[in-house]
Amino acid sequence: MTERMTGAQALVRALEHVGVDTVFGIPGGAILPAYDPLYDSTKVRHVLVRHEQGAGHAAEGYAQATGRVGVCMATSGPGATNLVTPIADAYMDSVPIVAITGQVASGAIGTDAFQEADISGITMPVTKHNFLITDPADIARTIVEAFHIASTGRPGPVLVDISKDALQQETTFNWPPTMQLPGYRPVTRPHSKQIREAAKLMAEAKRPVLYVGGGVHKAAAAAELLQLAELTNIPVVTTLMARGTFPDSHPQHMGMPGMHGSVSAVGALQKSDLLIGLGVRFDDRVTGDLSSFAPQAKVVHADIDPAEISKNRHADVPIVGDCKEVISDLIGVIQASGQLGDYADWWTTLNGYKETYPLGYETFEDGSLAPQYVMERLSAIAGPDTYYVAGVGQHQMWASQFIAYENPGTFINSGGLGTMGFAVPAAMGAKMGRPDATVWAIDGDGCFQMTNQELATCALEGVPVKIAVINNGNLGMVRQWQTLFYDQRYSNTDLQATRRIPDFVKLAEAYGCVGLRCERPEDVDAIIKKAMEINDVPVVVDFVVHQDAMVWPMVAAGTSNDDIKIARDMAPRWENEDD
Repeated sequence: MTERMTGAQALVRALEHVGVDTVFGIPGGAILPAYDPLYDSTKVRHVLVRHEQGAGHAAEGYAQATGRVGVCMATSGPGATNLVTPIADAYMDSVPIVAITGQVASGAIGTDAFQEADISGITMPVTKHNFLITDPADIARTIVEAFHIASTGRPGPVLVDISKDALQQETTFNWPPTMQLPGYRPVTRPHSKQIREAAKLMAEAKRPVLYVGGGVHKAAAAAELLQLAELTNIPVVTTLMARGTFPDSHPQHMGMPGMHGSVSAVGALQKSDLLIGLGVRFDDRVTGDLSSFAPQAKVVHADIDPAEISKNRHADVPIVGDCKEVISDLIGVIQASGQLGDYADWWTTLNGYKETYPLGYETFEDGSLAPQYVMERLSAIAGPDTYYVAGVGQHQMWASQFIAYENPGTFINSGGLGTMGFAVPAAMGAKMGRPDATVWAIDGDGCFQMTNQELATCALEGVPVKIAVINNGNLGMVRQWQTLFYDQRYSNTDLQATRRIPDFVKLAEAYGCVGLRCERPEDVDAIIKKAMEINDVPVVVDFVVHQDAMVWPMVAAGTSNDDIKIARDMAPRWENEDD
């Protein structure tokens, strides 16, 4: 296919050919040439967001809910720099998005022209790759390369910055173009010798743990993980980014590890003699003080990104490869050898942790609402087929702890970067990617006020998301740290919600949404059910909860996982210390 057209037309045509159906963005001077042919496209729906940050998070939500590449678009200068936060967020959580930005004309680059910013330079540390295009002949090929890089190997964000004159000039459009990526060859097939070594360690271990991260979900390997776990009878922990990749209801599931993980999951890692890390980063929020993390454990570490292997914790058996193939090969070797470990004593210990230290929470004598109760009821009423999209903070941790996740990919949140303002636009993107699914955003009153302008986009575009605002009148996680570590000196964390500025119900209504409020435990079920019945417009529920509700368990930052607290000044008593 060869045709003469402008660079802007080539851009839109290329997006159509790579299968893009939705682009989130805002026009501006440098990108404006691209918006003209976009106006005529019958295949690509452009969603006019209210802030570029919203465009980026919506692209992330779309990508995480569908497994496809999300796309956002912005103009040069401030438009592009407003995308930096979601690009960095996508980079930390390995989310495949392509961000397309306009740039000033090529002759003006480097002159501090109006609305010029070196967005390629700015985003270089937080993109998987980025491109600056000044020749219209490069546009179609670069788009194909960008989508290939974003979606293969370890997924991640790719930036395509296009000068205004490249969009305006004519070029010959050739399809399909030939990619020119000679140095990009991600390894997906694991080395068979390493697989055999891992299987041998698993059979010899007495206290092994399958330490499962977001890479297993990214590899669409939940079914293989379940098969491996049931074949070997090894306990499983799922990180924040892997919630739902292994069913919560499965008896082998120990819960989520880390700073706010369950005692059973944290204890399993600390007391283990073998960690089988699958698609994990050995992140500081999981390991706590790295020097004291799982001190007796050998480590098998499988990841598609060789840079992650032994980055934080030395791997005794390093395996570079796609988790789906790694797990499948492990299953094959274990079945062929027939060698299975005996973990009876290990299970006695772990089941003791589960029974003695289940997740719990405090109720309040004044009858005020416990946020954990809201999560429990939301989980029960909305069910495991719902997509839950969380912001960052206490509400995110409660959502990870008290909602039951049975299906992979149903918990979408900002893990690595911890971006306040993620939930509303990401939920919008998830709902547009999965229009037949129920999507609940779970947000804090602090996070919600960062990007709630996207409610206007949801209302106008017909995207009926449901938003639970966990309103404790504070920047809750920061307040919790002030309570525990700063002598209850609450410096600049009080949002003064008692004055209802803003009134979230009125705000929702002003944006064309339904606004509801819940302040008593006895009203929770009825209000959630009412929200579930409204499917033609967005719904915002203001859950007014107790300001002193805390997230427990907790491992204080920088301390050992052995020092986990189940409540203030209360720690579990570890059994079998002589092990």
